[in-house]
Amino acid sequence: MKAAVYHSNADIRIEDYPTPKIGPKELLVKILASGICGSDVMEWYRIKKAPRVLGHEIAGEIVEAGPKVDKFRPGDRVFVTHHVPCNQCRYCRMGLHTACDTLHTTNFDPGGFAQYVRVPDINVRFGTFELPDDMPYDIATFVEPLGCVVRGQRVAGVEPGHVVTVIGSGISGLLNIKLAHTKSAAKIIATDINDYRLSAALAAGADLVVDARDDVPAKIKAVNDGRLADVVIVCTAAEAAFEQAFHSVDRGGTILLFAPAAPDVRIPMPIFDLYFNLTKIVFSYAAVGEDVEKAMHLLQSNRLTVTDMITHRLPLDEIQKGFDLVAAADQSIKVIVQPWDD
Repeated sequence: MKAAVYHSNADIRIEDYPTPKIGPKELLVKILASGICGSDVMEWYRIKKAPRVLGHEIAGEIVEAGPKVDKFRPGDRVFVTHHVPCNQCRYCRMGLHTACDTLHTTNFDPGGFAQYVRVPDINVRFGTFELPDDMPYDIATFVEPLGCVVRGQRVAGVEPGHVVTVIGSGISGLLNIKLAHTKSAAKIIATDINDYRLSAALAAGADLVVDARDDVPAKIKAVNDGRLADVVIVCTAAEAAFEQAFHSVDRGGTILLFAPAAPDVRIPMPIFDLYFNLTKIVFSYAAVGEDVEKAMHLLQSNRLTVTDMITHRLPLDEIQKGFDLVAAADQSIKVIVQPWDD
């Protein structure tokens, strides 16, 4: 089979890989669509494990099932999540599934930017979901990123009537805007420094878009009766965005840090203001079964549509172009790789 091997953002090589052999409790899935995630181009995070095959936003068809798999069979259309919790440890029992050690070590083999993947037993049990018959594979690649957004907004407590500010209007920012819209947020303000993405934020349902280099807190107050936002969601790792969030949240409000920063990044915090304003700062990482099921329902019911977010569909041989587009964060939103298109 063919696979795209990551060496760096600027060096993705198409190589011949052995088709994985499966065990008695495993699946072999033919990948028909695989989204390039913003995390795939976080070079500080990825390059330390290079060379490797990336890709985790996948959808495809089961072509082989081990003899001890009873839930799935060849021909089933599936979404598979790469990270799954054990559902037994103290973190899972507390509802903190994405803090589970197992979730941080599980994956499929070799990665979604390949023509086939082997799905290990634990991923078969906790991370494989049959797709609705009417859900196209390219739409199904949004299940994982949307599941992460579903979890994040639950952690942040986004509710009807909230004023929500989304800092950063890339793919995760746009999905946060769309999800907040389904929750009847009173007002959604979106920021970015890129005009293309600000236009996309308006199309996604933002009531107001603001150049992030402007006085964002003042812009929020101007459309919110002098108040700041109830919830601020940070969807970019730009250091200035974190500081901006601290000054954009109302008293008693919540800041959701949705995007990770490199390990050496340190952000000064206005502790005095945060303390006396009773600001809550929460974090969210990844998604698990309940988040995935909610995301799939939103997509299937068309309560949240994503077709407008797909800007590029590329064959595997052109994946370098896809990485270039996503890394540039300029004239693209969602780039999908189709490993079986010539």
